[in-house]
Amino acid sequence: MHFPSIAHVMGVLLIVTGCSMSLPIACSYIYHEDDLLPLIYSAITTMAIGIPAFLSFRKKNELNIKDGFFIAVTGWIVVSAFSAIPFMIHGSIPSFTDAFFEMISGYTTTGATILNDIEAVPHGLLFWRSQTHLLGGMGFLTLAIIFLPHGMGGLRLFRAESSPGQVITKEKFKPRNRDTMVRLWWIYIALNLIQVVLLIFGGMPLFDALCTSFGTVSTSGYATKNASIGAYNSAYFDWVITIFMFLGGLSFVLIYQVLKGDIKALKVNTELRWYIGFLIFFCGAITLILWSKGTYASILDALRYGTFQVMSLLTTTGFGTADYDLWPHSAQMLLYMVCFIGACAGSTTSGIKVVHYVIICKYMYSSVRKIFFQPMAVVSLRLNGRTIDDDIISLALCYFIINIFMVLVGGFIMTLTDNMDYASSMSSVISALMNIGPGFGDVGPTHNFAFISDTGKWFLSWNMLVGRLEMFSALVLFFPSFWEK
Repeated sequence: MHFPSIAHVMGVLLIVTGCSMSLPIACSYIYHEDDLLPLIYSAITTMAIGIPAFLSFRKKNELNIKDGFFIAVTGWIVVSAFSAIPFMIHGSIPSFTDAFFEMISGYTTTGATILNDIEAVPHGLLFWRSQTHLLGGMGFLTLAIIFLPHGMGGLRLFRAESSPGQVITKEKFKPRNRDTMVRLWWIYIALNLIQVVLLIFGGMPLFDALCTSFGTVSTSGYATKNASIGAYNSAYFDWVITIFMFLGGLSFVLIYQVLKGDIKALKVNTELRWYIGFLIFFCGAITLILWSKGTYASILDALRYGTFQVMSLLTTTGFGTADYDLWPHSAQMLLYMVCFIGACAGSTTSGIKVVHYVIICKYMYSSVRKIFFQPMAVVSLRLNGRTIDDDIISLALCYFIINIFMVLVGGFIMTLTDNMDYASSMSSVISALMNIGPGFGDVGPTHNFAFISDTGKWFLSWNMLVGRLEMFSALVLFFPSFWEK
């Protein structure tokens, strides 16, 4: 591996992180709170390490794919560690383990928190906490690619951070990756700004509107209130946020194609149809359950709360407007199923992704048809109008199996480290690995992760990173062959 080149990229990441603290610093100055100096000291410290690393390794080689994988894993860890400094200096989160957990949860768009009283945290630190969603939503490395020189291996960095679903859907980018990243980031920022305007129009304060938008389009889930979005008790806010969670769950390449006028891309996109189909089924089923069981007297209220929670968990956002642990068990079971789905490949969401279910379902149907009804038939699977290669089918099956395996093993580990009941331990791993945030039981919508031991928090932090990098990029570092020349 080219360690000077890796150090150069790490320097870029730290410089971007340090510069990003300027907005929280401005926020703290406006509100005249005691988090101003901790933020300034943290920005200076981060830049003081990042700038020398950037300048000392100017003679660099092009990154290879191993370098890309290594940076994809260690880069998120380094950035999260430096981002935790303001909370530790201020004292709102004095423990490094807790501060790191909060930051990697923010960057990986998980939204799991250890804060017992969010509203007691100063505005500057709250803004920094939510801003990690904004930076991590599109992938921190995609932002770094914009600042890297041409020929530095930006495409390899992008591939290392991309999901297997993007390989399956064969999303193509222009030869100049930096130009494409800039366009995608403009779309991402534009969606955030539009949501901010709509929330302010409904009466939400500017600070809350910014932080809420950061957590919505990035499908992350950090809120500025202890009761999450439910604190506002507004149907208008609920529906606006629901719409933008849906948009965050779409492939940003698909949004880019539509904005260019390629409406045909919508018609041929198989994953989009399944994504909408999943939403209609789960939202409709949970709405009927909540209404028929008398959880909500009005079917409109049942539709509002049911749709919001389905959208929140399906897109791995994690916002809440109700304590769904008190809902009928049938509704909770459907929500539990939703946690295993995720939205579209190429979106800001995590999870298994809809495209993998498309392929697995098509594969099962074709296998049953061939075994029992048409043994001599040659059945080809198609996605977006194109035939799916056998390697892609194997990739989808492998990815699904690894996710289930890690949930089962992870749940067992959490019962050992924290003596949690099996439902809560499984849910904690699902919420971390799928980057959802809140789960069920002890880590449900009215609880948090503060009670978990340091060992458990580090294990869940690793699961957050593995889930955000879509398994393979993180796990490949454990193969001995990866370190061979």
